[in-house]
Amino acid sequence: MEQAASIPLVALTAWQALVEMANLKKGQKVFIQAGSGGVGTMAIQLAKHLGAVIATTASEKSFVMLKDLGADVLVDYKKEDFESILKNYDVVLNSQDNKTLEKSLRILRPGGKVISISGPPTPDFAEAIGASWFVKLILSLLSSGIRRKAQKLSVQYSFLFMRAEGKQLQEISKLIEQHVIRPVIDKVFPFEQTNEALEYIESGRAKGKVVIKLK
Repeated sequence: MEQAASIPLVALTAWQALVEMANLKKGQKVFIQAGSGGVGTMAIQLAKHLGAVIATTASEKSFVMLKDLGADVLVDYKKEDFESILKNYDVVLNSQDNKTLEKSLRILRPGGKVISISGPPTPDFAEAIGASWFVKLILSLLSSGIRRKAQKLSVQYSFLFMRAEGKQLQEISKLIEQHVIRPVIDKVFPFEQTNEALEYIESGRAKGKVVIKLK
């Protein structure tokens, strides 16, 4: 049950980013930030299944695990700058801050795509969720800077907020049953230690998912 609980959020996020939005193809190069995180560990496995060449950032102590999951190019974020190492990538899955997002734009080939799960949201996202004109205006202002920079570099910027999707979960389930992808769980906390679990996540030390067990 712990494994089942750890899957939907990160697996749907990875699927909607790489399959639905990026349409990732065999042989393309994808940069998945924070590879040892919950989304990262799942996205690396899915990208490998799709035949992509995968780069990721992590601390060196996570390198063995990430290679086992399918990562090809490993960048130690504590010692190295990914912008000086990665060039002409097709897709970036961004999960970090705005500074990292802007740097990610510059490692893409013309026509490449940045898909961000950490913002800023775009007018297209507001349209998709049926937001009011005022919310559309606010999101347009929030993302105007990054959208201009992307356009100047001839790349595409999109924001992803994962949605529930049963058919996609069925496809993901098939991949799990075929041992193509597997959940990566760092720790399981009892419900009484929820605060400790949140503190552990915020510490940045977690590799994969952290699960809270109710019973």
